[in-house]
Amino acid sequence: MDMEEIKQLVQLMVDNDLSELDIADGDRKISLKRGGGGPVSVVPAPAAVSASTAIAPRAGPTENLVDIRSPMVGTLYAAPSPDSDPYVTVGLAINEESVVCIIEAMKVMNEIKAECSGTVVEICVRNAQPVEYGQVLFRVRPA
Repeated sequence: MDMEEIKQLVQLMVDNDLSELDIADGDRKISLKRGGGGPVSVVPAPAAVSASTAIAPRAGPTENLVDIRSPMVGTLYAAPSPDSDPYVTVGLAINEESVVCIIEAMKVMNEIKAECSGTVVEICVRNAQPVEYGQVLFRVRPA
């Protein structure tokens, strides 16, 4: 896979608002990941033909923000049902008991509570996105 093909895949991700793309074709494999904003950099991985793209983190201070992290591996859902409004939005005031999302793990829906008080300033994940243990889900400015 040459750089032109990788650039086309990155553009496909941008055009369709995709955060991850994994392609396997025989011995050829490529895994692309991106976040929100900033330039995209492509770093080839050793051995197999693969690459990873990452968006540079936002510059500036974190203002002593509190991270709400995933307590488990699973699939994050931002709302109780597809037709419902999301549990949280940027600018929403929350408290320790506020449900911020659901993480599905092994067909079990687990409500995730904020465990902190403040205002949501950043949502770091998308609805129906797989999440890892310890991954930052939300950033909160403490009350």
